[in-house]
Amino acid sequence: MDLRKLKKLIDLVQESGVAELEVKEGEEAVRITRVVSGQQTVYLPQGAMQAVPQPAPVAAITAAEPAAASQPAPIEGHLVKSPMVGTFYRSSTPGGKVFVDIGESVAIGDVLCIIEAMKLMNEIEADAAGVVKQILAENGQAVEYGQPLFVIG
Repeated sequence: MDLRKLKKLIDLVQESGVAELEVKEGEEAVRITRVVSGQQTVYLPQGAMQAVPQPAPVAAITAAEPAAASQPAPIEGHLVKSPMVGTFYRSSTPGGKVFVDIGESVAIGDVLCIIEAMKLMNEIEADAAGVVKQILAENGQAVEYGQPLFVIG
């Protein structure tokens, strides 16, 4: 899919107020998702589907935040970060029991979540023992390398 079509699709999503648009042409596909939080709008175009049936995010275009925006409170505890780019899942099956919940104790080596990358399911294990204080990613959300996923205290 050429860049002109992609730009037109992004403009269409922005003008129409649609939350998500997915277009497939042959073996290529693009999904544009618009998430509004405050004044920020995020567009996530998805890559071509030549070898991988489920596309991965390729770029994000965001509106600039005001410089005087309030800083979030610092997170206290050990951060478990994503070791790869992929899709975050809290359970092994859709609608299944989650691996961990806030307030649960975990030991080193306990499975916290799964990150799907190129149709491979990668179990992410706790690298510190403690209690899960926060879960920083949403189920089914695309995550980046180094993105904090859990806070263990």
